[in-house]
Amino acid sequence: MRRLGSGSPWEDVVGYSRVVRTGDLVFVSGTTGTRDGVLVDGGAAEQTRQALTNVLAALDRVGAGAADVVRTRLYVTDSAQWEAVGRVHGEFFGAHRPATAMVQVAALIDPAMVVEVEADAVVQP
Repeated sequence: MRRLGSGSPWEDVVGYSRVVRTGDLVFVSGTTGTRDGVLVDGGAAEQTRQALTNVLAALDRVGAGAADVVRTRLYVTDSAQWEAVGRVHGEFFGAHRPATAMVQVAALIDPAMVVEVEADAVVQP
């Protein structure tokens, strides 16, 4: 089993890994739209784009990619932003179409964060 962090300050405090691979299964923890520890500007679409870029980077570190993703979960703080978030998700996964859920939540760890993404993948031999 491989457990890798991203350097996020919350990983040590909360006790989690950014990505875990066990055999052919890969799990990416809730990932937000931060770059170099700073939340990106641009609202829901840009936060989603950065979060998914971060997800793909985590997958790559354990030998997986977008085509291996079988499930994503998108947590949004404003369901009125569903289309902006969904369109960006489609840019990343439209060709692969993982099972997906989008859920509105009251808030994320930082009030400026409006979207968080989780992903599960199965790496084919």
